[in-house]
Amino acid sequence: MTNIRSQFEGLRVIGDVHGDADAYAAAVEGARAERLFIIQLGDLTDGGSDSPEVLRRTFDLLDARAGIFLLGNHDHKLRRALSGARLHIDANGLGNTLQQIEQAPDRDTLRDRIMAEVARAPAWLRIDQRVFVHGGFHPRMLHLPPPPEAGANRPEGLVPRALFGQVTSRMRPDGFPERLHDWVDRIPQGFTIYCGHEVRSSDGRPLTHIGAQGGAAVFMDTGAGKGGHLSWVDLPW
Repeated sequence: MTNIRSQFEGLRVIGDVHGDADAYAAAVEGARAERLFIIQLGDLTDGGSDSPEVLRRTFDLLDARAGIFLLGNHDHKLRRALSGARLHIDANGLGNTLQQIEQAPDRDTLRDRIMAEVARAPAWLRIDQRVFVHGGFHPRMLHLPPPPEAGANRPEGLVPRALFGQVTSRMRPDGFPERLHDWVDRIPQGFTIYCGHEVRSSDGRPLTHIGAQGGAAVFMDTGAGKGGHLSWVDLPW
């Protein structure tokens, strides 16, 4: 990130997009105007009106070296679906995304780019005393780099925590896995974790949770593409 620091004034951290192309365009254009490097926390697609446009805009950021996206569970599942894996497909989520891609004029190019970029998307990123991850943190992320090609492989090691957070073997009444947040208490003092994956806010703004050791987790998913809206925060270097 050394060269990035010299080219950008700071960071813009963007939560789960889930196909909300208009909100994402506003976030990206605003970052460009303010010379901010973008870190998008994963889950680009599923739910909103135009997942292909969200993907195109993200790939443009990569090409311009003006931003990155982290591997989210929806991104990982999209790549698996495009590779022909047999999956349960939610008609209003991944099913809608696949239909949008199939109807896109650039569908073949888009499919190839999805396969390549999701495969190499980092599962987490550490910059100084900040860690960026889609689902949940583990202290070993402070010392270990993410595995290469995590998006092309079965989640192993720390990758399940990065994609899905901390879960039990039980399901909630709404059909989603039961999630725990004990990992917040393992964040060392002075560190901040920026994550998405689930809507925890009750007021539409990113939720900050201080753990037992004094470290902080900032939950950035505020429901874009799922009836809520897209959130982002700007950080200095």
